[in-house]
Amino acid sequence: MLFEIDAFFSNIPDKIKDLFDGGPLWKALDLLKGHIRRIIRPNLPDIGDIFQPGLPLASHVILLPEGFLTEGFEIVCNDETAGRIEVWIEGERVPKASLICAGAIFSNDQVQLGSGVVIEPGVMIKGPTVIDDGVEIRQGAYIRGDCFIGRGCIIGHTTEIKHSILMDGAKAGHFAYIGDSILGMDVNLGAGVKLANLTFSKGNVIVKTADGPIDTGRRKLGAILGDSVQAGCNSVTNPGVLLGRGSIIAPLASVAPGIYKPHSAIR
Repeated sequence: MLFEIDAFFSNIPDKIKDLFDGGPLWKALDLLKGHIRRIIRPNLPDIGDIFQPGLPLASHVILLPEGFLTEGFEIVCNDETAGRIEVWIEGERVPKASLICAGAIFSNDQVQLGSGVVIEPGVMIKGPTVIDDGVEIRQGAYIRGDCFIGRGCIIGHTTEIKHSILMDGAKAGHFAYIGDSILGMDVNLGAGVKLANLTFSKGNVIVKTADGPIDTGRRKLGAILGDSVQAGCNSVTNPGVLLGRGSIIAPLASVAPGIYKPHSAIR
């Protein structure tokens, strides 16, 4: 199962397919840093005094395919939008507009934003990071760099992500930690889920298998969660968990290192 991609992922986004060309799944993390630097097309606006690395943005900025705006738009969030933040220009909703709210902070300009992205106040993003279309990054989230965040993902309030891959539709809506990990399509992390990536003992993360332990060669390795995995509130994965697609982690559960077949139930 270690090398069977289909046991974990059914549809890897085109931008990162090259990371999954054989070998153990954590190889994608070994290659991620260099890969992001090759594919990234930074597109944060160069707007002088308004955008300064390391400082909170003073006012909202709208990023459009043809440029950016600092005025002449309306931000709408009410019952009619079901609580979602929308951008309106000249009386019409503009789904392709990306909103960077006042109070967001970027460490540098090495960030690529897709269309329809919403970055709420208090978000901290370190580049290089690639954020695809329709991503929602909520207040207080912390993205620490070398991350690929696929289409329609949600990064929730005070969620921290570091050196990780989130495939399309993955959600970490509340108080999560995602370190050196891979989340497949439509993975959902309940409130307070932690994907631990560093063992107490010295040495590399070891993955337990039926044929014996495997040294990953990585000092830090969190979890690799297949498509549609559901992790209950306040559950924790120990370093070196590979969980097959469609699996469920019960609330408060602690998942031991190892490889788990698809549709496993961890309690």
